[in-house]
Amino acid sequence: MSSIILLVGCLALGLLLQKVRAFPINSPLVLNQFIIYISLPALALYFIPEIVLGRAVLVPVGVAWICFAASALFFWTLGKMFGWSRKLVGCLILTAGLGNTSFIGFPVIEALYGAEGLKTAILIDQPGTFVVLSTFGVALAAIFSKGQPDVKAITRKVLLFPPFLCFFLALLLNVLHISFPDEIKDVLQRLGSTVTPLALVSVGMQLRIERRSRHWGFLVLGLTFQLVLAPLLIYLLYVKGMRISGRLAQISVLEAAMAPMISASIVAASYGLKPRLANMMVGIGIPLSFLTLAVWYWFLQGV
Repeated sequence: MSSIILLVGCLALGLLLQKVRAFPINSPLVLNQFIIYISLPALALYFIPEIVLGRAVLVPVGVAWICFAASALFFWTLGKMFGWSRKLVGCLILTAGLGNTSFIGFPVIEALYGAEGLKTAILIDQPGTFVVLSTFGVALAAIFSKGQPDVKAITRKVLLFPPFLCFFLALLLNVLHISFPDEIKDVLQRLGSTVTPLALVSVGMQLRIERRSRHWGFLVLGLTFQLVLAPLLIYLLYVKGMRISGRLAQISVLEAAMAPMISASIVAASYGLKPRLANMMVGIGIPLSFLTLAVWYWFLQGV
């Protein structure tokens, strides 16, 4: 219960801080940078070396890749059918195809399944959502905005991104069966625990709703895919198709049902792919996702 209170309280605190002039406009950016450079790498180094590698690892890793591929096929097909602009199609693929598996996903999964659930969530996020965004996501944004991606720039961003580097370092430690001393683990755990409060305060400070926007129809379509169709696809593939059950299946479906990824919307906006729609997908998708996640969580109890 305390985790739920923390989750809701930090989100509400972020909304309140929008009105506090003492906080600079770029405060959410600073919080996000701390999470990216400190909190997420610490979580990877804390959990990944202890995970037992096997075929079961491929199940959570595949969530983001499957959802992104389905989003690309879904919105590209609709774009061809209805003559949508390339920028609109690119925006929808990015913002509806990648869920917020870390900033929102980690605190939600931790609240529902505890620290053990975070191990699965990290596998979905690090080699899944993050790698998809950093490679295919950035390439897609470049293609749909200008025509050709900068392969060298993409490779550089991926290889030098702190969570990505720490993920592979942690994976190497796992393969070599090297563990950190208990004192170091404690430090990593404490640093990693900052993800939940900082991420939700940051999200609350960035929430914006444009009532007069012309994008409401596309917004509804994008959020329907992200919050309903994507988790339904994972449920059908994993639970009905592969007969996966228990906590692994539940977390996989719930992570697929997370709100649109903040970083994906930032990439879309930076490449000129309908920035206002991208911001609305996050601003409205995050609070709405708490309702849809509750429905999915209830639905999955018998799995």
